[in-house]
Amino acid sequence: MVIRSFAELGGFDPEAIAVMSEALEAALKKLQGTSELEVLRERIATRIIAAAKLGERNPARLLEAALRKLD
Repeated sequence: MVIRSFAELGGFDPEAIAVMSEALEAALKKLQGTSELEVLRERIATRIIAAAKLGERNPARLLEAALRKLD
């Protein structure tokens, strides 16, 4: 899944979108089989975008930010 649909208004360059997409895919893979995965998808993407807006470009740290304190 590409994060592009969530990040359209963020003004990110193609490289940032690729890194963010990598983090989103990793997060969704970790949560695969979770009954609430569809509900969490937007929340995870939003967290990745928020961290990227602060300048984070490391996929592992974006993943960590996405999964931190996930309710």
